[in-house]
Amino acid sequence: MPIGLLYASNHQTEEKSEEMKTMSKQRISILLAAALALAGFTAAAVQAVEPVTTTVTAVGKKNTQPPPIKKEDVELYQGKERLQVADWRKGETLFLAVLIDDSLDQNIASQWRDLRAFMMAQPPTTYIAVFYGRNGAAMVAQDFTKDHAAAAKALRITYGGFGAFSSPYLELQDLIKRLPGEGERRSILLISSGIDYFHGNFGPISPDVDPTIEHAQKANINIWTVYAPDAGHAGRGFFRRSNAQSELSEISEETGAESYFLGFGPPVNLKPYFDEISIHLNNQYLLTFEGSGGKRGRFERIRVTSEIPKVEFMTPSGVFLPKE
Repeated sequence: MPIGLLYASNHQTEEKSEEMKTMSKQRISILLAAALALAGFTAAAVQAVEPVTTTVTAVGKKNTQPPPIKKEDVELYQGKERLQVADWRKGETLFLAVLIDDSLDQNIASQWRDLRAFMMAQPPTTYIAVFYGRNGAAMVAQDFTKDHAAAAKALRITYGGFGAFSSPYLELQDLIKRLPGEGERRSILLISSGIDYFHGNFGPISPDVDPTIEHAQKANINIWTVYAPDAGHAGRGFFRRSNAQSELSEISEETGAESYFLGFGPPVNLKPYFDEISIHLNNQYLLTFEGSGGKRGRFERIRVTSEIPKVEFMTPSGVFLPKE
C-alpha cells in the first residue's frame, strides 16, 4: 500500500477511536446523571414518608373492659386502602389536664368528691394538672404532677356569676399549646356548659370549634367533655344550650373521646361518667404508621378495625400528616 494511503487510513482509525472514546464518556456521564437523579428521587421519596402516631381507645361491648389488643389483632385503613401498622403499644404514661370552666354554677363544687376520687384512682404513671378557664385562658391551679392528692386539693368552688365569662374553646386552645408530653398519651377533661360568651352559640356552630378540633388533632390530644350549667343568664336559653351541648359533643367525637350530659340541668351524679372515662383511659394504645402530608401537610381520616369480637375503637376523625 502506498505510504500516503497508509497514513490516511491510520489517521481515520485514530479519529474513529477518539470519537468512540468521546461517545463512551458521554454515555457514562448520562448514565451517572440518571443514577444520581434516581437516587435523589428515591431519597426524597423516603424522606417524604414520616411516622405518624395517634391514640386509639379500645372499647368493649356496652363500655365494658375490653381484652388486651395486640399489633397483629388490628387493621388500619385510610379510605379503602389498608395501611401497614408500624408500631402498636399500650399507652402507659398519660398527661391528663382537668379544665374547669370558672363560669359554672357554684353548686357544681358539690360534685368534686367524685372528681377527686377519679383523680386519686388514676395509675401512678399518670401526670395530672388542674386548670380553671376564664378570660380566654387556662389558669393553672396545680401544674402536672404524679402526686394525685396534690392535684385533687387544687379543686375549688368556681367563680360562677362573679367570674369572667369567656369561651371554653379559646381556653382549650390556650391549654393545647402548653400541654407537655408530646409523643405520649395526652387528654383534657373539660367540665363546662359549652356556652361561648366571646362569639356566642347563636349560629349552627361557634367559629372557635373547628380550630379547637384541628389544634387537638395535630397535637394528638383527646378531649373528654362533661356538661354542667353555668351561672349566666345567657346560658339559660334552650336554643343556645342545645347548640353548646352539640359543640361539646362534636369536639369530643372529633378528637377520639366522648361527651357526657343528661338534659340541661346539673348532673345528678358525675361518678358514672368518671368511671367510664377511667375505663377508656386504661385501654388506650399508641398506633404508629407512615404517611406523607405533601408540601403543606394535611388531615386524613383513618379507620381501625379488628376481628376480635365485641371490640370497637375510638380514634380522632382526622389524623394530621406532617408536610414533607
